[in-house]
Amino acid sequence: MVKLAYLVSAVMFIVGLKQMAHPRTAVRGNVIGTCGMLLAILVTFREVLQNASTENLVLILIGLIIGGGIGALLAVRVQMTEMPQLVALFNGFGGAASVLVAGSEVLRVSELTTIDVMIATALSGIIGAVTFWGSLVAFGKLQELEMFRKPLTLPCGQLINAGLAVVTFALAWWLVAEHFVPAYWFVVIVASVLGILLVGPIGGADMPVVIALLNSYSGIAAAATGFVVDNNVLIIAGSLVGASGIILTRIMCKAMNRSLTNVLFGVMGGGSAGDDVDEIYATVRSTSADDVAMILDTAQRVVIVPGYGMAVAQAQHVVRDMANLLTAQGVNVEYAIHPVAGRMPGHMNVLLAEADVPYDKLLEMDIINPTMETVDAAIVIGANDVVNPVSRTDPDSPIAGMPIIDVDKARTVVVIKRSLSPGFAKIPNPLFAAENTLMLFGDGKKAVLDIVAALKENA
Repeated sequence: MVKLAYLVSAVMFIVGLKQMAHPRTAVRGNVIGTCGMLLAILVTFREVLQNASTENLVLILIGLIIGGGIGALLAVRVQMTEMPQLVALFNGFGGAASVLVAGSEVLRVSELTTIDVMIATALSGIIGAVTFWGSLVAFGKLQELEMFRKPLTLPCGQLINAGLAVVTFALAWWLVAEHFVPAYWFVVIVASVLGILLVGPIGGADMPVVIALLNSYSGIAAAATGFVVDNNVLIIAGSLVGASGIILTRIMCKAMNRSLTNVLFGVMGGGSAGDDVDEIYATVRSTSADDVAMILDTAQRVVIVPGYGMAVAQAQHVVRDMANLLTAQGVNVEYAIHPVAGRMPGHMNVLLAEADVPYDKLLEMDIINPTMETVDAAIVIGANDVVNPVSRTDPDSPIAGMPIIDVDKARTVVVIKRSLSPGFAKIPNPLFAAENTLMLFGDGKKAVLDIVAALKENA
């Protein structure tokens, strides 16, 4: 019955993932997956009731209450702009759980005889530790904590990482071949340092890729731990997360023109604003909401390009209102979605879905770019790196070769932004000073509200 219940849980995970592939069924898929996990927890807890001592049972209940309470509180209170940070923490705690569960099994069973269990134990320690500490560094970068603002670079950093990897696997071999239990904790310590040094040098512009990769790591670590404790549902769930995470990582690498090898070995970096910012921005022209409204009044096709700034300003609802107003006036309004706009894959899709924007209006970069020359007005709200033409013109740029949304080809570009500050890649954006670009400085939500008011006044 236990194995049957785990099988049902696994099927619910798969069905849930399938339904999350489309916005119309995503909520239902999330509920199905959650119910599958609840079933797995209840079945596992039933097994614990039959075998655990009273003292251990109390500790388990305390853990469930504390962990469940913290998870529920975070889920309810987290802002959409902070969702990437929460996902980074989830990945990290998943890795830490794998390390601790595998470690406790090593301590509980003094003589692990099967080679497959020993290998799984070593993998849980290595991948789990890398995931935990790497995710904490990713969280710090996403949160823009002071100590993480600059990439952590060491002289001969790649050689150091390679050396740590060799030491880690040598210790793992010691654990597997000799069954020397203390070697497990040496593995965890060295792998923890490796996790910090792998993610530390990676620039903020590449964080969406890193989040997807760490998500995959957490799943692989969980699957390995499933072999250690002989739990089928943990193996299946971890495999699903690991596989889907690596697929998403590949998609993100393609979207950013990055090499998966570079991601794995932490050689990506950020840029710097440089000394030529004043020269680049010498021809920047600012505008007003009234002028933008006049431009939109004569437009036939408008494309809205959302970015992280829209998320920070919580402007998705007023953007929808502006689009609805323009649509009522006969304007064709579409949204251009870059795969890594924001700080997490799908960030903009979730924000706009929250505002009930029709899904068929959300066009992917490959679909919208060939038609950008026919766009009368492109409105960029809080986006920066994903519309930076430097990716096409400067081979030495940190974003060189990264596919962007070609808003610079539209007849008129309106950029709504608080200031001329750089994006996550830390480089200036010549788009802001282009001849066909107007800058509307200010909070994204207030700026769009002003445009809506001006549109209504002109109607």
